Amino acid sequence: MGDRRAEIEAKVKARVKEVWCESLQSHCWEWTGPTSGNGRGGDYARMCLHGQTVAVHRVMFTNANGFIPGKKQIDHKCRNRRCVNPDHLEMVTHKQNQKRRDEAMRVAAE
Repeated sequence: MGDRRAEIEAKVKARVKEVWCESLQSHCWEWTGPTSGNGRGGDYARMCLHGQTVAVHRVMFTNANGFIPGKKQIDHKCRNRRCVNPDHLEMVTHKQNQKRRDEAMRVAAE
């Protein structure tokens, strides 16, 4: 199992550039490959893994932490949708994710 995880991480890291994240005082692993496009819910990192198009942040979270239950979401603590650093990702409920998004938007508007 460890070899598969290492393979996936290497495949992802080949398409990543490190960008300093002031709020978390560590580097975002910013995806440089394809994304989910523009518009609502857009700009999330996407890749092909075993013939399936998948969200890279979810792959990296699962690779580092295990299964994501169906009703849970993965939140970017850094607020960078292209970040795939597992240390910047957290499993939350939909309600928690929306609350954090709204708070980040409120702070940005100030």
